[in-house]
Amino acid sequence: MDPSELRYLEDDDTPTMKTIKGATMGLVTGTIWGTIVATWYDVPRVERSVALPGLVRTLKLMGNHGLTFAAIGGVYIGVEQLVQNYRKKRDFVNGAVGGFAAGAGVLGFKARSIPTALSAGAALAFTSAVLDAGGQTTRIDTGKEYAAYTTEKRPSSLP
Repeated sequence: MDPSELRYLEDDDTPTMKTIKGATMGLVTGTIWGTIVATWYDVPRVERSVALPGLVRTLKLMGNHGLTFAAIGGVYIGVEQLVQNYRKKRDFVNGAVGGFAAGAGVLGFKARSIPTALSAGAALAFTSAVLDAGGQTTRIDTGKEYAAYTTEKRPSSLP
């Protein structure tokens, strides 16, 4: 593939596919985090009605964290793509709006508290804006191609 074509590979995905990928990554990450969190808790005592209480608690925590992270990832990417398509710009504002919507919508709904929604939304928006401002999303494409290697041959010193 020609190096000039590699620049456009990111735009091959549709906004729907990017949203699905974000939710899937959130689900996987949240499930792993739920497993880690489950190891920090004490194993519940054995009861007659529950066969494996430690396993049941671990699976509940994995599912809870996995679904929460999947919702955050899906809402974040989905709103970011909607704002990007509406504004016709690719900058840090899109991610900040997506972060606020994800934090306020998902975490605020889970906590059932408006102050929590506003603070979670502001925290995710600020984090997204800082990461995007330091990354490549605000850079201007000048059209120049830079290769990681030189294409010219060096003169050989062997006779």
